[in-house]
Amino acid sequence: MALMITDECINCDVCEPECPNEAIFLGPEIYQIDPAKCTECVGHFDEPQCVQVCPVACIPVSPDHVESREQLMNKYQRLQSLAGLAIPAQKS
Repeated sequence: MALMITDECINCDVCEPECPNEAIFLGPEIYQIDPAKCTECVGHFDEPQCVQVCPVACIPVSPDHVESREQLMNKYQRLQSLAGLAIPAQKS
């Protein structure tokens, strides 16, 4: 499930640097989350870091982007591969 930022966002700038996937960006009025990049920090942390630092609790799960933990892990692995950070397979 990708996260989303609601209009309660106060543009405090604390969430963006916490996102390991660079999924958070400043939109026209408030910060937004790219659902194609959001893994809810699966693969990086036990809990979404943006949610942890948000002072106004405006980052819920997006009902439009429901994903299982397995789907989020697959997305994480795909993003890491695209970034060239994939760990090479060990040769036998």
